[in-house]
Amino acid sequence: MIRPVARKDLLGLLELLRHMDESPERGVLAPEARDLEGLAEELEDGLVLEREGRVEGYVGLYPFWDGAALEGPLAYRKEDLPALLQAAEARALELGVERLYAFPQEANRPLREVLEAAGYDLLHTTYFFVKNPKGLDYPPPKGVRIKKGFPGAEVYRELYRESEEGWALRLKWTDEELEEHFAEPHVHLLVAYQGEEPVGMAEVEVEGKEASVAYIGVVPKARGQGIGRALLAEAARLAEKKGARLLRVRAHDHETGALELYRNLGFSLEEAVATYAKELRARR
Repeated sequence: MIRPVARKDLLGLLELLRHMDESPERGVLAPEARDLEGLAEELEDGLVLEREGRVEGYVGLYPFWDGAALEGPLAYRKEDLPALLQAAEARALELGVERLYAFPQEANRPLREVLEAAGYDLLHTTYFFVKNPKGLDYPPPKGVRIKKGFPGAEVYRELYRESEEGWALRLKWTDEELEEHFAEPHVHLLVAYQGEEPVGMAEVEVEGKEASVAYIGVVPKARGQGIGRALLAEAARLAEKKGARLLRVRAHDHETGALELYRNLGFSLEEAVATYAKELRARR
């Protein structure tokens, strides 16, 4: 039986999550909490598969981009995954959601096979790398300077539009949303200027002892000069100055230059996450 998650399910759900944690081949986007109270606060629109009084599977939904993201589905048995996926899609249509996203680990072949059989398209695989921020000392090339600060919404959009080839999410943000985002104390924007022209940028988020490069990009005409490497080095200096001991970066599978850069600079692969999407159609 698949039904909405209830408080009585929390202990069984914790056991299922811990089972998932035991192997990267079971990895998928899922609730982060691993205690009862934290899990109770985190769960939103979730469904559980119950069999003989035991939680055997889980799938959740939460708003994401232009649709909703799936938490899971996850289950002890592969044969239970399709039913959980179908139940999540039905719930999404009830909520008026027309596009679903799923984020299994690249190594999670069982779930990936279930998603593909159900009509989910693989958009890309994202690779996450980590490194201590120390030791990245690469100055910008001659004629290029790197300045910290938000250059204004229009300049930012144009730079983002030119440097980003596969992700247009930020182009939909209003001026106010961009200004509010970059006013957050943990968000830092580094912009590379060639003369007076902005040609690259890196967005760094620092929280506690960890820093993440949420985005880094260089416009096509300025690539191959070492600007991306210099931006990354400046991001590492900023992270270290803020007290971070770990620097995390990411790149999609089509960003071969960034992937090669991170590997050459000594970053270690932390995880690889596949992004799937499906357009839902309401029954008539």
